[in-house]
Formats: sequence, C-alpha cells, structure tokens
Amino acid sequence: MERMKTRQKANTQFDSISMGEVMLRLDPGEGRIKTTRRFQAWEGGGEYNVARGLRRCFGLRTGVVTSLVRNEVGSLLEDLIFQGGVDSQLIQWREDDGIGRSARNGLNFTERGFGMRAAKGCSDRAHTAVSQLKVGDVDWDHIFGTLGSRWFHTGGIFAALSESTAELTIEACQKAQEHDVRVSYDLNYRPSLWNAIGGKAKAQEVNRAIAPYVDVMIGNEEDFTACLGFEVEGVDSENVTGLELDSFKHMIKQVVETYPNFKAVATTLRDVVTASINDWGAILWHDGEFYEATHRPALEIYDRVGGGDSFASGLIYGLMELQDPAKAVEYGAAHGALAMTTAGDTTMASLAEVEKLVGGGSARVDR
Repeated sequence: MERMKTRQKANTQFDSISMGEVMLRLDPGEGRIKTTRRFQAWEGGGEYNVARGLRRCFGLRTGVVTSLVRNEVGSLLEDLIFQGGVDSQLIQWREDDGIGRSARNGLNFTERGFGMRAAKGCSDRAHTAVSQLKVGDVDWDHIFGTLGSRWFHTGGIFAALSESTAELTIEACQKAQEHDVRVSYDLNYRPSLWNAIGGKAKAQEVNRAIAPYVDVMIGNEEDFTACLGFEVEGVDSENVTGLELDSFKHMIKQVVETYPNFKAVATTLRDVVTASINDWGAILWHDGEFYEATHRPALEIYDRVGGGDSFASGLIYGLMELQDPAKAVEYGAAHGALAMTTAGDTTMASLAEVEKLVGGGSARVDR
C-alpha cells in the first residue's frame, strides 16, 4: 500500500491550508428565513469548514487563504475564525467603501429543514472581496515554501466564484505540487455559481484543468458528472443508496484511468429519506483498493450543512496522520455524521467522539 507521503511537520508552519470564501451564515434556528425575526450568526464556507474541522476536532495546525472587507461584518467573521482556531495571517483585507459597491463580505441565509420540508439556502455573495482574488494576488512561494504546509485543500465552490478565482485555483494547485504539498479538492458542484460564468461547460473546462494537480479528489455522483463528465450508470442523482456501489466503483475506475495522478478518490453516499432522516455512508479508492465506511441507515439529521466538509476533514486526517485508508474513510464518515447533529456549518465534535463512533460506540449518555 502506497503511503500518502507529506512533508515533515518540523519543517512546516501549517499542517493544512484551505483556500475559499468565508461567509457569515445567518441561521433562523427552528424557524424559516422568510418569517423569522431573529438569526444566529455562524461562519462557514465549503473549503474553510475543512480547515476548521482539522483544527478543532483533529488538532492540526491550519490556515485559510481568503479575502474580507475591513468593516464590522469582516471583523465579526475574523472573530469567528479566531474562535475556530484557524490561523488568520493569510487573510487579504480590502478597504470598505461604505456601502459595498466595490467589495463586500458574503452572507448565507440557511434554514435547516425538517421532515418533508427540505433545508434551504439563500446566498447573498455577489461582488465579494474573495471573488475578486486573481492570479498574482497570493504569494504561493512564500506560503508553501517559506512558511510551509503539508497539505492544501480547496474546491469547486471557490473556483466557481468568478473567472479570476478559477484561474487562481489552477495556479494554487500547480504551486502546491511544485512545493511537494499534497492537494485535495472537493468538486462541490453548485449550478447557481457556474451559471454566471459559463455553466456546466465552464465547470468541466476549469475542473479538468485542475484535476491533473490533485492528489485526493472528493465528490458525489453529481459532482463527477457535472464537473468532470463521468457518468454513474443506473444512479438517480437525487437518491443514492448502497445498491449503486458497483456503479460508483466502475465510475471511479474510469476516473483514475483518466487521471493517474489521483492517489485517492472519495465520495459520500447519502440517501435523503426526509430532511431529518438520511442514510449515510462513504467509499474511498486508494492505491487500487476500495474501502467502505460503516453504513448508517436512518441517521437523524439536525443540520445537514457542512456534513460533506466534515467528511473531508476526517478523511484528510486519516490519510495524512494515520496513513490508513480504511481508517480514513471511517473517520471521515463518522465526523460527517457527528457534524450533522449540531447547528451551524462547522463541527462541534471532538476526536474522542469520532473515535468512539468509529469503534462502534453507542449514543448512550456519557457521565
């Protein structure tokens, strides 16, 4: 079994760096966005959530490359990032023009859903500071070379923010490989983002350009189809169950034949029974072998947002620190399951809780 080799910890300031947008999530709790009079504020973002999970749950040294406008909302986001333990030195700050005409901080209104009412998101993220980042704005030689990182994570949400962030993502992944930094990428297809810059055709153009520089590719069936053009035979894109595992495995074999640089390919398997009940699992291809996480049918969901990001952080921890693909997919699936039992995009789980669930522990009260 080939090990997921990384740079020496002693020679790096970071274990992992993520690049992505950090938005202010406004959560109506048990209510609905359109009728609430009160919101709770969280921070969140597909790529950032992975850095925060690696720091808060798994104890690794992480940072985030992003951009914020220097105003009260930006300061709130910075404070939330501080609370998550993620290093903020790589944030690029933009000056506030007073009304957000030139640049602004993104807002994400998200309600949790319940039973037959699906979770719902309403993003307000146009013209954000981070969407204006471009090639040349980030000194990757300083970040990956002088400061040093063992791992770099980014994904299709950041790449889809604008033409310039798509180009920056390609540059970042190339630079990471030049500095012997392992690269993970979550395809995370969002039609509402890609539609503004060329739709599915642009998504495939960009993601096919990024793929040759990726070590660990993460995505579900829709992601691989929309972003890379691979089809999963016989799979309903709305509902994925264990019955289609053979089709998934066949698709993944095609993916790694096309991109032999992939050292691992992982996907979560989610069958949405209701907003509150999901069947949950995951598979991982690594070095020619498939590994399946414990399947958790009828998993009760409190807040599904961020479950996939928490899967990614657990997976990365298992590959980077444990050097064990079987454990990696188990840690990822367990961490994702636990993250969906609490509010907000980000994890509130501990490593001990993840290890207990991986070991078959129950939900009996701990006293």
